[in-house]
Amino acid sequence: MAEARSKKVRWRPWVRAMHRDIGYFIIGLTIIYALSGLAVNHIAHWDPSFHQIERTHVVSGPFPDDEQEAAKQVLARLEITEKPTEVYRVDDTQVDILFDTRTYHLDTATEKVIEEGQEPRFFFRLANWLHLNRGKKAWTVFADGYAIFLLFLALSGLFMIPGRKGFIGRGAIITALGAAIPIAYIVWSGGP
Repeated sequence: MAEARSKKVRWRPWVRAMHRDIGYFIIGLTIIYALSGLAVNHIAHWDPSFHQIERTHVVSGPFPDDEQEAAKQVLARLEITEKPTEVYRVDDTQVDILFDTRTYHLDTATEKVIEEGQEPRFFFRLANWLHLNRGKKAWTVFADGYAIFLLFLALSGLFMIPGRKGFIGRGAIITALGAAIPIAYIVWSGGP
């Protein structure tokens, strides 16, 4: 009888070892996806990829009447080499200089420039880019692999502990409760 047991394949240690190592391997990606998910879930309250800016710059005049020349003068003083997408005169004293992500409002009377726009949030912009699969093609392979690893972790976790503390006992109850949450929400909210 003892010999029969010793020849029996012990699969739980292998499952635990793979569960542990795959968990270590994907922990960085899991943190990125989790933080991005939290950020995107609250997109109605803030823009997780960009933050709004408003700065005031003082530039000395006088400024030419031609808005293009006035814009060149302002951009040179602000040491901006990027070419604007549009420049136009709003009224006698205001010239707007537009870029993709910001606008400069020149007030020739006060010699002030109000800069309005948005700047990327370093971590969240990159994390959201990955999470929402903006990288497409090559990233899809990694994202699919990550999803497969998550499935493995979920399923292998069911069989790591034997007996009544494992999936056969209390594990089944806890698993059922976890599965009941999305089902209950769909029923409660009316679904899609």
